[in-house]
Amino acid sequence: METTYSKHRPVAIWLFVGVGMLIIMVMLGGITRLTGSGLSIAEWKPIMGAIPPMNQAQWEHAFEQYKQIGQFKYLNSDFTLTDFKHIFFWEWFHREWGRLIGVVFLLPFIWFIIKRKIDASMIVPLAILFLLGGLQGAIGWIMVQSGLNENDLYVSHIRLAGHFITAMLLTSYTLWFGLKLIVPVREIQYKPGLRKLNLLLIVVLVVQLIFGAFMSGLHAATAASTWPSINGAAVPPGMLTQGSFLQDISHNLITVQFIHRGLAYLVTLLVVSWWWNARKSDPRSLLHKIHIVPLLLVLLQVLLGVLTVLNARIHIPIALASIHQCVGMLLLLSLVTSLFISRGKDGATYLYVKPPRPEDAIGTL
Repeated sequence: METTYSKHRPVAIWLFVGVGMLIIMVMLGGITRLTGSGLSIAEWKPIMGAIPPMNQAQWEHAFEQYKQIGQFKYLNSDFTLTDFKHIFFWEWFHREWGRLIGVVFLLPFIWFIIKRKIDASMIVPLAILFLLGGLQGAIGWIMVQSGLNENDLYVSHIRLAGHFITAMLLTSYTLWFGLKLIVPVREIQYKPGLRKLNLLLIVVLVVQLIFGAFMSGLHAATAASTWPSINGAAVPPGMLTQGSFLQDISHNLITVQFIHRGLAYLVTLLVVSWWWNARKSDPRSLLHKIHIVPLLLVLLQVLLGVLTVLNARIHIPIALASIHQCVGMLLLLSLVTSLFISRGKDGATYLYVKPPRPEDAIGTL
């Protein structure tokens, strides 16, 4: 007889594929920002926009639209059509991947409906999922449109951070939904202390990811390409020069980098503390099996962050920055997974029973 978990397995795999595609989508967004490509397409055509310019006239028309905005006039006025095609590609590919995600979510959904793989308990979560996906696309276009003028050289890094965090909300929700379908109830542990620490970690990490978006949006790594010091100081000068506290922590490059580094150390300490406590869980539990993952990811994340800063003397190293961003997302998702597993209620902890040995059964005869 087919169990509930085996019945839901195809739907869970579908959702996990979506999680992977969303991670790639966010990485493409990061590359788009770092290459200055985000304002290269001045129109939003969800369907027809899937086809890039196909001839010289169409390319000239797209380039002429780009010439009307401030980014071209004040920053890239020396661009040739070849230069424009390069930045056009990244923004187009970013949007194209978003369209592909829509197809990957929609077509299997229809198939699951036909095959009756979707039950009543999934309707509301799926509706929320599609709503979040559509909202994310709309937020992306609103963000781009805000920069299509004669005054802004880039889209605001504040809007960029908002777009990034809503993408992570969508990705985390999709992961949580998939875990609900495939993780057996017996694996849900009652670990109130660990759960509280896990929640604190997620909150601090989200703030860190916001400042990571600020770092990317402002290219703040170039303000101090040294480590462990920040331009030779533990607390660099020039951090309180923007006129107000909020302005400094959101727009001052050296302040943003100082906060980002400090939060990285805090996240690392919290993850080490979480790992130390999680290692005491039952060795046969899923929680114990994955407890090392956040620790490995945070150590890798710190290493990548250091390498990115050290190699950002003039330009941001896009490959390192992209991998750094990816590992940060994976760290968040690993903590979402551990929170899911440790969210059990008092008295509902699954007790792992050691299977009887053959010699024990013989002794009872």
